[in-house]
Amino acid sequence: MLPIILDLKGRKVLVVGGGRIAFRKAKAIADEGADVTIISPDFVNDFSAMPNAKLVRRKFEHGDTSGFQLVITATGDHAVDQIIYDEANERGTWTNSADDPDRCSFYLAATHRDGNVIVAVSTEGKSPALATHLRNAIAKQLPKNLANIALDLDRQRSEIKNQGVSTESINWSRRVLEAISGPKTSQKRLARFKKSSS
Repeated sequence: MLPIILDLKGRKVLVVGGGRIAFRKAKAIADEGADVTIISPDFVNDFSAMPNAKLVRRKFEHGDTSGFQLVITATGDHAVDQIIYDEANERGTWTNSADDPDRCSFYLAATHRDGNVIVAVSTEGKSPALATHLRNAIAKQLPKNLANIALDLDRQRSEIKNQGVSTESINWSRRVLEAISGPKTSQKRLARFKKSSS
């Protein structure tokens, strides 16, 4: 398995199912800017306020996976999930079946986000509860304000590139530790860099 981070902005995603599990998965994807279509005969009330979502109130039909880049099933019916998985797989569409790792071509990780920093934990569908537990334990140990730290390091990287210096030659471990330790230390380091490169 290869962990990857997907940019879902504007991507077409199909979710089949209208229960709470389907809602949780659909909302996570809609929150990332995906164009989500949800098919189900019934929906829990939470769906009514979901952004970037189109609700189709009916059962899944053959051909429904056409035109989508990701498909998620959360019907609670393995027979229906199998039909959806087979159709999507035949089209080359990545598919996730809730609580059914044998019918998945990708897995949704338990994630912690702080701005552009994303920490993800996966058990390849074996134990979502363990993934969630580990995600929470890791999140408690992370430095605060990672979003601003990432932006600071991105700015440093751009400044180094603009100086015509290869970022591969930089001791990033030291810079990361300085960025985490606080803004004063980071400002001192930046002043030293500007002085040495002048």
